[in-house]
Amino acid sequence: MISERQEKLLDLLVAEYISTAEPVSSKTLKKKSNLDCCEATIRNDLQVLMEKGFIEQPHISAGRVPTQKAYKYIADKLNKTSEFCDIKEINIARISIVRQMEFTRKIMEKEIKQMEKFMRSLEQGDMFDILNILDQWHKKIMN
Repeated sequence: MISERQEKLLDLLVAEYISTAEPVSSKTLKKKSNLDCCEATIRNDLQVLMEKGFIEQPHISAGRVPTQKAYKYIADKLNKTSEFCDIKEINIARISIVRQMEFTRKIMEKEIKQMEKFMRSLEQGDMFDILNILDQWHKKIMN
């Protein structure tokens, strides 16, 4: 709908107008934008923004002021950015959860292997030895 440069100019114009409540000149936009273009190019872009209804010029020698359409455009853009941030945060959280689950799975696998080794050692007679030792200890205590 509008170019990147025009969008940047519109953002700056709205911000400047909100902070000063004065019409914004192309000279002010040139200083604040750091765009690699001349004031005439900025004026041409402002003319396009005027034709599209984003800004208006109170009189010939005045700077420009944003219209309701400009405020709505900025608000919609911020809302989309907010939705994108929400989606991005959700994806980051999802990735973190998946990593935690994978980490937990690996720990559980190691613990299961340790339990299997322990159970095998009990099956192979260690339990008999333990019971034997306990029985002998019990006999000593009772004597």
